[in-house]
Amino acid sequence: MKKVLLLLGGFSSEREVSLTAGAEIQKALKNKGYNVICHDLTDTAQLLETINKEKPDVVFNGLYGNFGEDGEIQGLLDMLSIPYTHSSLKTSVLAMNKDLTKLICIQNGIKTADFEVTTYKKWKTEGTKFQIPYVIKPVSEGSSVGVFIIESKNDEQNVFYTDENSPLLIEKYIKGRELTVSVFKDKPCAVTELKPKTGFYDYKAKYTNGETTHILPAEIPEDVYKEALQTALKIHRLLDCRTVSRSDFRYNEKDGLVFLEINVNPGMTPLSLVPEQLRYIGISFEDLCDTLIKEATCRTIKSL
Repeated sequence: MKKVLLLLGGFSSEREVSLTAGAEIQKALKNKGYNVICHDLTDTAQLLETINKEKPDVVFNGLYGNFGEDGEIQGLLDMLSIPYTHSSLKTSVLAMNKDLTKLICIQNGIKTADFEVTTYKKWKTEGTKFQIPYVIKPVSEGSSVGVFIIESKNDEQNVFYTDENSPLLIEKYIKGRELTVSVFKDKPCAVTELKPKTGFYDYKAKYTNGETTHILPAEIPEDVYKEALQTALKIHRLLDCRTVSRSDFRYNEKDGLVFLEINVNPGMTPLSLVPEQLRYIGISFEDLCDTLIKEATCRTIKSL
């Protein structure tokens, strides 16, 4: 029986999301016959102790946000030569940095919102080149944590970040329909339109039952639907994503389809979009988790 170390919790603002998803993942893997050891990541030394004691065959990365999706845990596991789920260190670094992802997209002919990178301190003193409305968000965060949509001068007064020097991404606000596309095993799955009650698909809308309507499949023109599928697959391949990813877009008739960002370790909670889209095409949550384990790998450190 293969032993799986399931990492959950973590240090980021998405800790509770990880714990919720972790319970579902643990159940699915046990149903598939794996020996699952859960580890709530609160200390790296304790993690190394657990790895040394349990000697897992593979690590299921159920961490979100910083130290989960940004390449840090991936680098540690590479050094330890332990296979892990989801994407590699390089891919995780690129995908977590929204500005780097957008630059790759621009270089490859994928339309994305115009943007600039700044800091909270610089924005407060110098402002931005963009006229209202615009969006301001951390360069490296997930689950819409720290995202502010600026539609008036009053909205600017509500913006606050604890670290004045952490990088922020400011981009032109694209009005229109919010779309998301999952890619699984190098095939795009479906397009979902998200209609949050608050008007913005924020943290609450993502993880509170009843706060967002998921229209699956999205009721958009057929050519736009196909374009969304193919663009998500193209980005997945450009970043060399492994097993699964989810790309988010905005669509309106004037701007067309506009890429926003990609998530290479997408949510696995009962309300999450990837499991929902996979169910739509006939793939169960258990099979998703099983495939992630089967496709887990790591970078092999070769001796000189």
